[in-house]
Amino acid sequence: MKKYQVVGIGNAMVDVLARADDVFLADAKIEKGIMQLIDMDRAVSLYASVGPAKEISGGSAANTIAGIAHLGGRTAYVGKVKNDQLGAIFAHDLRAQGADYATVMAPSTAAAETGRCIVIVTPDGERSMNTYLGVTEFLSPDDIDVAQMAQTEWIYLEGYRFDGPESHAAFAKAITACKGAGGRVALTLSDPFCIARHRAAFHDMIRDHVDLLFCNRAEILSMYQNDGFDTALAKAASDVAIVACTDSENGVHIRADGKHWHVPAVPTQIVDATGAGDLFAGAFLWALTQGHDLETCGRMGNLAASEVISHIGARPEADLTGLFRSHGLL
Repeated sequence: MKKYQVVGIGNAMVDVLARADDVFLADAKIEKGIMQLIDMDRAVSLYASVGPAKEISGGSAANTIAGIAHLGGRTAYVGKVKNDQLGAIFAHDLRAQGADYATVMAPSTAAAETGRCIVIVTPDGERSMNTYLGVTEFLSPDDIDVAQMAQTEWIYLEGYRFDGPESHAAFAKAITACKGAGGRVALTLSDPFCIARHRAAFHDMIRDHVDLLFCNRAEILSMYQNDGFDTALAKAASDVAIVACTDSENGVHIRADGKHWHVPAVPTQIVDATGAGDLFAGAFLWALTQGHDLETCGRMGNLAASEVISHIGARPEADLTGLFRSHGLL
């Protein structure tokens, strides 16, 4: 048995969650519902203007790993923070969830700071993310522990981390070590604009190395540059063994071995959509490592997503295992 079931690699961030209306978004020139990269000055300015906020350790793949740890999975995370206050918060929170985290921190003298994502949540539950990457942008091959990658069943790669000078090389090192030891690779596409910046590199990785692709409707259409959703799903399924494509209130479409499952969403009053895809992926991967069939993986993913959007923050607050059990999945 390998030491880990899933090791995630991606951004190490602290989420700053604040509520505001669409007027605030327009005044602040924030495009609703997407992730925008910002610099340190913009991060400071936005933070000062949003009013009361809640600070929670985040990062897309880190949320996924926290979800797997919450479910009792054997998991670890690789992501860069600085030896500063926010970096200490990130490390403590992730370890407290039960995940291993041993990435060497950037020194306190580093010019860049620990990354943070200022998430503006509008009354409809939609989130608009303004991300200062900070030191997490500088994840490098030196941060990849080859022995750790060889000791995991899956590595889970965050598409957002494609924005970085050495991230592609870091991913390549992790993939080689993992696959060389019989492991498998999952990738989340993360964001349509990120895909547009790196489409060729994404497609090469998907076609050559990825076993499980997580995405949503907008991302898969951006990836395959096709107006037809079914056609894009088919193209993705020809590239990878398993595709899990979420479609908001329409649930998730799963394709594998020439088969197609549509798993309906769980009706939920949306409070904050932050982390829905992250927790979907976490529950799906956890279920997969437990030997569940793909339809059950999708049902568990939808339930986890419904739990996280029912409150502020991208980490589960309810007992997900108990939730699955109450729905007859365990």
